[in-house]
Parts: sequence; structure tokens; C-alpha cells
Amino acid sequence: MLRRAAPTAAALCRRAVSTSASPSPTAEATAAASSSAVNSILLRSLKEHYLEVSKMAPPPKTSPPKPFTIVKGALDQQSGPVLRREYGDAGEEISISVARLANILPAGADSDSDAAGGDGGLSASISQLFLHVDISKPGTGKSLQFLCGLYPDAVGIHSVCLRSKSAESWEGNMASKGGGEYRGRIFQELDEKVRDALHLYIEARGINEKLFPFLQAWLYVKDHRNLIRWFKSVATFISEPKP
Repeated sequence: MLRRAAPTAAALCRRAVSTSASPSPTAEATAAASSSAVNSILLRSLKEHYLEVSKMAPPPKTSPPKPFTIVKGALDQQSGPVLRREYGDAGEEISISVARLANILPAGADSDSDAAGGDGGLSASISQLFLHVDISKPGTGKSLQFLCGLYPDAVGIHSVCLRSKSAESWEGNMASKGGGEYRGRIFQELDEKVRDALHLYIEARGINEKLFPFLQAWLYVKDHRNLIRWFKSVATFISEPKP
């Protein structure tokens, strides 16, 4: 009796599992309708924010201090130099990249951050810029790299190193096995006279607070473009039909 009942129970279990694994057409329709409703809410929210951001007035147009020139296509690149110039009889090539200082340094890393904006909010963020300055000479395989903080009334060096032009990136080279190239001491540990001389070196090449108005406006426009592009990309992804 028990031997005959066991196969029947197993068959019933298999039938129950098979039934539960295949949702009914009604359940599938309900799930599809719920997903469609969520997508519709998200798309409507994206559109509202897109329209709000698109109405924001851009800052007044400014030009970089001469003889710096704007790198063509820089606004449409994710990263890379914004300004370029040549300097001196040796034909030094100087390029400058910019980002928000708050996006680069951890909180509290910049001792001058309070001077740029006491509230620590958006106004402080846009008033504290991070510069990557690359100085190279024709025919040499090295470039002198400065990482600086730029403010409305000052510029400060965070670090400096001499590295190969062929290096892929500052961060990648620092993280390479074996330590990579020797980069010198931490800037704040250098002798005060050396630090002052390095500040004079970059100031003579036009790396000073006069760059701030242009780079601040340029970064605002770039952030605005990226945000508009992001709203469009997310909306397109959500609204695309299944392949």
C-alpha cells in the first residue's frame, strides 16, 4: 500500500512545482502593467528635471588669459586638457586640465577649503578647482606634472613630479607594481624655499588666480552639458523596447 502511494505523492509534488513555476497569463499581465507604470513615472520625472535644467541660464562668456587658448573639442571629452600655451625660447608646451576639487580630494584634505566658501555647499565646490598642469619640452621624453588647487584669489600646489610622457595616467603609474618612477618627496615636506621656488615657477608660466573666472565658467558649462546628456541617455535606455 505504501509502495503504491509513494509514486502518486511524488507525481503530485512534481505537478505542483510545474504549476507554480509557470505564472498565469493574468500574473504576467499584472507584472508587465506594473513595470510599465514605474517606467512611465520615471520617464516623466526625468523629463521634468531635463526641462528644469535646460532652462538654467549659462554664466557670462569669458575668455582665458592670453596667451592660453582653448583646446578644440574639450567640452565634449570626458577628460583631458582644457587650455594650452607655449612658453619661453625652449618652446615649452603647457596644458591644463580642470575638475572640481571636491571630486578629487577627500573631505578635510585641503587645509584652505574653509577660505573658499564657509557653507561647504555648491558655492564652495564651484569655488575650489583642481588643476592638472603638464609642462613638457620638445624632444624630451619627460613632463613636469603639477597638481594644484585653484581659488578666486590664490593657487596652491598639492604635489609635483617628473614622469614619462608615455605613462598612461597619473593614478595608474602610481599604482603600478614596483613603485614606478621615483616621484620625490611629499610637497609639504619639501624645504620652504623649494616650495616657494616651485610656486614662482608655475606663476611665471601663467598658472595663477587669473585662470579662475574662465575655468569656473567652463566647468559649469561642461557639467551642465553632461547632466543634459545623462537625462537623455537614461530616458532612451528606459523607453527602448525589448530586442
